[in-house]
Amino acid sequence: MGRLTIGLTGGIASGKSTAATRFVELGVPVIDADDSARRVVAPGEPALAAVARAFGSAVLTATGALDRRALRQLVFSDPQRRRELETILHPLIRADMERRAAAAPGPYLVFAIPLLVEGGQRDRVDRILVVDSSEEVQIARVMQRDGGTREDARAILATQASRETRLRAADDVIVNSGAVDDLRHAVDGLHRRYLELAAAKAAADPHFP
Repeated sequence: MGRLTIGLTGGIASGKSTAATRFVELGVPVIDADDSARRVVAPGEPALAAVARAFGSAVLTATGALDRRALRQLVFSDPQRRRELETILHPLIRADMERRAAAAPGPYLVFAIPLLVEGGQRDRVDRILVVDSSEEVQIARVMQRDGGTREDARAILATQASRETRLRAADDVIVNSGAVDDLRHAVDGLHRRYLELAAAKAAADPHFP
């Protein structure tokens, strides 16, 4: 059975990064999929060479590092190419996250996975925590953050699971429509609950140290 694992997810600009930061402040290991995604395509890693073979040298910078902007432009509006990239990277990202999780301390840990619901990765975690915001709030935050248009923001949202789909998958929900302190206090409450659940799971597992 192992430790209690929480899958933290949410749409773009929903506030999931703020929630993840609060978990870290509370001493909870947070294994971030985006961090692992950067690690597996670092210079010298086999995945970088595989991406370059599949997508061409145009996705590399002059120093041989991954040009993320160029790669995003190639796959953003092409589902087939995006699936090709995912086939290369997702198994390596998952393996990196599992290695980091195995070395992390604590009674429970959080996997921060932006596309947890879209990727059908429910089997990886005991509970799914969704940080939820309305689409209008997300669009406003994306426009403010990126300086783009409403259409740009809507295009990004269109590549992700709908709000309704994420909420149907959720075991726990934080509604992030107010102040940052409200979000942080909501995480604090869930932390106490997760400690209880983690203790119960450990007690039920005779092989858990």
